[in-house]
Amino acid sequence: MIKTIHLTKRFGDITAVDRIDAQILDGNVFGLIGTNGAGKSTFLRLLSGILKPEEGSVLIDDRPVYENADLKRDIFYISDEQHYLSGAAPEDMARFYSSFYPDFDSERFFTLLSAFGLDRRRKINTFSKGMKKQLSVLLGLCARTRYLLCDETFDGLDPVMRQAVKSLFAEEIADRGLTPVIASHNLRELEDICDHVGLLHKGGVLLSRDLEDMKLGIHKIQIVPRKSDAYPENADADPLAAARALFPSLDPVLAEKHGSILLLTVRGDESEIRHVLDFSDLLFYEMVPLTLEEIFISETEVNGYDVKKLIL
Repeated sequence: MIKTIHLTKRFGDITAVDRIDAQILDGNVFGLIGTNGAGKSTFLRLLSGILKPEEGSVLIDDRPVYENADLKRDIFYISDEQHYLSGAAPEDMARFYSSFYPDFDSERFFTLLSAFGLDRRRKINTFSKGMKKQLSVLLGLCARTRYLLCDETFDGLDPVMRQAVKSLFAEEIADRGLTPVIASHNLRELEDICDHVGLLHKGGVLLSRDLEDMKLGIHKIQIVPRKSDAYPENADADPLAAARALFPSLDPVLAEKHGSILLLTVRGDESEIRHVLDFSDLLFYEMVPLTLEEIFISETEVNGYDVKKLIL
């Protein structure tokens, strides 16, 4: 397990990471969300032991990471900006990483390289941004470390490649308990892969929760009233006010109206919500899956934040 205690990093007058306390459990996918400049990259560099904190510490199994070469062999860091040895080809990078990571799986690396259509002897400086990202991920996976720290990993990948990379992550998690930590400015990129998500804002963690725990207290519902005139006036202009007027005992936090259909995001216990709806004059209602963005909007507004202004 990775644990940070009061982790702080400053660059001159700028506090990039501000007293972060966090736990990253083994075998889970930890998603770190935040806008550009929120401190995501600095946080990952601190986790990997590249940067030294001004205050606090990063621990793996209760041992400090910084200047600990043995622990660093458990970590592979994929930077947002790709850096490779000058004039190197993929096979050169495989040899380079094999010298540091004793469990580097060269055979699997070259198999995956071929599957992704990457030439093992082609100079990496001729690769596109997406190809370089693919190569970094393959090197990271084949290093067979416990922790894979990914900074904007999916940026530059097309949808097919994004899904392929996510499938590889899932395979490694199932087979050997890999723990990916994935930083992104885009909630949708982490929608279907994360177990735990933290929202980083101005160097501090605004929210850090298990997705399943968050989903238990918030629900998305499609509703069609039985009477066409059931909606109050100005329902199209203010659907949230309309929802609160229709269901005063519920706690809706988001609402959209599309014709006669009202789409609600509601906080509360599912059985209690269903009880209210069962005894309302409705033609139809249905619980539908929540998006990660809807969950975050619900959670952050309690603290007075608008997630749409924090996350692209």
